Amino acid sequence: MPAISPQKGPQEQFLASGADIAIYGGAAGGGKTYALLMEPFYHAGNKGFGAVIFRRTANQITAEGGLWDTAQELYMGKAEPRITPVHSFTFPSGARVSFSSLQYDKDAYSWQGAQIPLLCFDELTHFTKKQFFYLMGRNRSTCGVKPYIRATCNPDADSWVAGFISWWWDPATGYAMPERSGAMRYFCRASDEIVWAGSRAELMQKYGLKEYEIKSATFIASSVYDNKALMDANPEYLSNLKALGQVERERLLLGNWKIKPSAGLYFKRSQAEVVPDVPKSQVRSWVRRWDLAATEPSEGNPSPDATASVLMGQLADRRTIIADVQRATASASEVRNLIKSAAASDKAAYGRVKTIIPQDPGQAGKDQAQSIVKMLAGYPAASVRESGDKVTRAEPFAAQWQAGNVLVVAAPWNGLFFAELEAFPEGAHDDQVDAAAGAFAALSRRPAMNISQNALR
Repeated sequence: MPAISPQKGPQEQFLASGADIAIYGGAAGGGKTYALLMEPFYHAGNKGFGAVIFRRTANQITAEGGLWDTAQELYMGKAEPRITPVHSFTFPSGARVSFSSLQYDKDAYSWQGAQIPLLCFDELTHFTKKQFFYLMGRNRSTCGVKPYIRATCNPDADSWVAGFISWWWDPATGYAMPERSGAMRYFCRASDEIVWAGSRAELMQKYGLKEYEIKSATFIASSVYDNKALMDANPEYLSNLKALGQVERERLLLGNWKIKPSAGLYFKRSQAEVVPDVPKSQVRSWVRRWDLAATEPSEGNPSPDATASVLMGQLADRRTIIADVQRATASASEVRNLIKSAAASDKAAYGRVKTIIPQDPGQAGKDQAQSIVKMLAGYPAASVRESGDKVTRAEPFAAQWQAGNVLVVAAPWNGLFFAELEAFPEGAHDDQVDAAAGAFAALSRRPAMNISQNALR
């Protein structure tokens, strides 16, 4: 049976930390989940020991290649797995590691009365401050192990975690300060505020506290460059991180705790190549993606969301070309006429062009999308469910835009299109951004998009 041991560097430092709370990561690919799963091995021989590793949602535990799959790699042959009543592993001694989720704040209360010697949070920024500190009250032990907390995270400037570990990263750059990584700090709660100091004695003297009323904490920064095992097994992962858009690249590759989505960080018109016409012989496939609205301007709402569509093609060299953009504030019936008219003109100009209709959540959204697809009998058409927030959906397209891999055909609609992209995500409207991001996703998602039978007629 192979020995379990951490990699030299930050992972080893994390597993050797004596802090009450140790937070590890701050970038993607640093071996965070492996480190968290290795921690319980210290207590595998203690029959009274128990650890709970939390993810925010249950599917994050069982998703392909996720927490449970990784746990099986490490624990199989060393502990007995169970999936009911919860996913867990039990060591021969009786020591147990369980996996659970906290989707809502109220879910934390289901742990009332629990005793958890080792409390773990995988991706701490996904959890609320309320969840973390409530569960800290369940971090207690009678098995001889001093209760403690371990967590991993990627940067999120808007999360409470960014403030909690702000001493460890540079407020001017957002990057972790290497000289502080792993350094111990101490805190207490005073008037419901977290107060920090460089020693327990300082807090004890200032607030008249007992030593046990003060917690120690540390943050240990890591990145893909620290994970030799990953770099050897999957060297292309680094190029994947480098290919991200600016915001996600700063966060996930460079560990930037300060950066957040703002206008100009996703799209600049200078990053796209404007061409006089479409090189039709080089286009491998076409889609027109719609973003739907059905509100006309009124006195109370002079600038409502618009229906927008983007006609996008993929070139033989994998670059993307935008041949047409339409935007209109129109009634529901007028929107349907626009969609059908565009499908006819696209077919006449470019041959096979797949029309993509977004499907909003719920039965009404499903009915609307299916009705429009049915209306497009004779044209390739599909509906796709919207998922994720607008920024997340736009990021893959933005990465290609920033890399100079997007061509835009010169046309009167360019000005309004560029202006909306450059204002994203802070602009008044993002209809064209949504349509462009959806078109790019459709071209990248091959095969299979629930193509209707219309395409076969």
